[in-house]
Amino acid sequence: MTTKIAIFGVGLIGGSLALCLKGKPGITVVGHAHRPESLKRIVERGVVDAATLSMEEAAADADFIFLCVPVGNLEEYLAKLNRLPLKPGCIVTDVGSTKAAVAACAAAISRPDVFFIGGHPMAGSERSGVEAASSLLFENAYYVLTPSPDVPEEAYIRLERLLAYTKAQIVRVDPVLHDEIVGAISHLPHIIAVALVNQVCDYNSSNELYRMLAAGGFRDITRIASSEPVIWRDILLSNRKVMLDLLKDWNLEIEGFVKLLEDENGVGIEEAFQKANRFRSELPERRKGTITSLFDIYIDVPDHPGIIGQIATELGTRHINLSNMQIIESREDVPGVMRLSFRQEGEMERAKELLQGLGYTVYV
Repeated sequence: MTTKIAIFGVGLIGGSLALCLKGKPGITVVGHAHRPESLKRIVERGVVDAATLSMEEAAADADFIFLCVPVGNLEEYLAKLNRLPLKPGCIVTDVGSTKAAVAACAAAISRPDVFFIGGHPMAGSERSGVEAASSLLFENAYYVLTPSPDVPEEAYIRLERLLAYTKAQIVRVDPVLHDEIVGAISHLPHIIAVALVNQVCDYNSSNELYRMLAAGGFRDITRIASSEPVIWRDILLSNRKVMLDLLKDWNLEIEGFVKLLEDENGVGIEEAFQKANRFRSELPERRKGTITSLFDIYIDVPDHPGIIGQIATELGTRHINLSNMQIIESREDVPGVMRLSFRQEGEMERAKELLQGLGYTVYV
């Protein structure tokens, strides 16, 4: 008996899910796109068994429906699905970064023979779109599921077993608690990064030395400020109540630092850094999370033609996957500094060993 999977929104997440499921025994994956040009990219990328512009065709007789559309569109899609003749026992799930709002929406339009289970795969990429989809995206990542109390355990187990193909670690969490935790560890850092960059941007309007000297560390620690504005608009508005409480707590933390500096309290400053160091050292290093990790190395490179191509070729011939490459500084008669970024720590270590063996000076 064939299990039909319908995926609405075949981009990075939806396409990666499709690649995890496509070709598995007894599974057929159908992708839905709302524009012809999107459909063409899905077909060309080959991530699904079939693709369609028809919502009705995609959902017909589906055993599982994955809503991989932006958070701001979830309510619209749930309402449309509710009007379709879905297969009895069908499980509808999503991949949004907030869970309480969509759970409430699903409960309001629920049907006794269709089950909604919220989902949030806590993995991502700096790239977007179906072209960036990968069957390895979720491997070793947490995949949160937030079923309501009225969802039968049998339905939850069916979805959990299906998601085993992603090689992610499934975690069962209450939707409200999910939003509180993810708000603190992902949404709040994005707001802080944006606010910090905008603060420096305002200073730079009167003195461009701010932008010049902000290269390197400042750019690295504020990388998430470059996230997609429309996506983050929807996420933050969806999680508005949680974020307001978190921002109030953040203001208290900042006021605490203001007081430490006003009082010239060196001991208090040390204790604040020690507390942060202790907790950060306890965080898992090899687990994927909501903020995409990058592993960087820096190498001194001579200023002569072809050097970038040579290094890229050396990495490519040894199948070392490079995420990004950047020349930070290059002046005549002075070695430039090249930054190489990798998505996996193992790739970074292999590159480091290779380049050192080729005579390059490598810094981590």
